[in-house]
Amino acid sequence: MSPNMIHLLIKALGETLYMVALSAAIASLFGIPLGVILTITGKGHIKENAALHKTLGSIVNALRSVPFIILMVAIIPLTRIIVGSSIGTTAAIVPLTISCTPFISRIIESSLLEVDPGVIEAAQSMGASPLQIIWKVLLPEAMHSIVLGITLAVISLIGSSAMAGALGGGGLGDLAIRYGYQRFQADTMIATVIVLIALVQLVQTIGNKISAKLNKTKIK
Repeated sequence: MSPNMIHLLIKALGETLYMVALSAAIASLFGIPLGVILTITGKGHIKENAALHKTLGSIVNALRSVPFIILMVAIIPLTRIIVGSSIGTTAAIVPLTISCTPFISRIIESSLLEVDPGVIEAAQSMGASPLQIIWKVLLPEAMHSIVLGITLAVISLIGSSAMAGALGGGGLGDLAIRYGYQRFQADTMIATVIVLIALVQLVQTIGNKISAKLNKTKIK
């Protein structure tokens, strides 16, 4: 592989990290509160609200059912409004975030539902408010599971960011399409795949270690 191609590979990796990191941060900012609301408004929970739970659940399910490539094309007008362009690394963050937010919300909901109801009832019996139960019981108790879920979401984002490259999103996917596929440079394609695999392995390892540490702290 030529020095120029190595430079392009490093640049593409940087673009992918930029897309994934920013998308994960924004999606978590919206997805975590949404997941909490989905949990506490569920049947028998601390702020049961069937209408709100059903409405939010339907919206989340609808967004999750749209394939990423179709979503990316469908919201091009919205992407242009938000970032001023529908092409490029920054533009790809919009569909990546919209795609990942409902995924994270369901991960949070699933993690919080694993919390022992007895712990919640104990907090309620001591007069804890719903907000206190969320911050001091639900989230701390489920944190190790939440970390694993967010790790899964980040890995999913890495895959989606590669697909975004097919539509001018930049990053490793764009490099693989333009050079590996269109110019028949097998070494570039192989190098891109290796970098993606290494990136996923790194994210999973870090997520597993953080989750294990939080779980040990919880047990203590």
